[in-house]
Amino acid sequence: MGISQVYPQRDRVIFNYDGAGNQKKREICINCLSARTANEEFKEITQLKEDDLLQFSPEDVISYYPNPVQETLYLKWELINNSTVSKIDVHSLNGQLLSSYNSLEKENSKTITFQEYPSGSYSVILYCTNGVQKPITIIKQ
Repeated sequence: MGISQVYPQRDRVIFNYDGAGNQKKREICINCLSARTANEEFKEITQLKEDDLLQFSPEDVISYYPNPVQETLYLKWELINNSTVSKIDVHSLNGQLLSSYNSLEKENSKTITFQEYPSGSYSVILYCTNGVQKPITIIKQ
């Protein structure tokens, strides 16, 4: 006689996006085992660990969570080569400036609210004190 354990399974659609936020692949997964439970899907900022944060690119010290976002986007960065983030702009994909956050030189993180924006893609641009701009595309569910 053996012992077995039943795990909840569910059907779901899985989307994969490229770095610009374009949908590259859509898969239907029948009876998928989810790696995350419903309670783990979105974490509070105080519960975030370094492994939860997504990097802008492999060489960057700028990270964010989550993408796609439902209500709040959390950004974090570190000082490198005496350059830090001085300003953050949020644009719609048609180029309209939706919000701007200035005078961030003494900060190393920022929380941006996406509640009032409709579902879609948005461009978040971080401006560094050395003149470099770091854009990412964020998906709002």
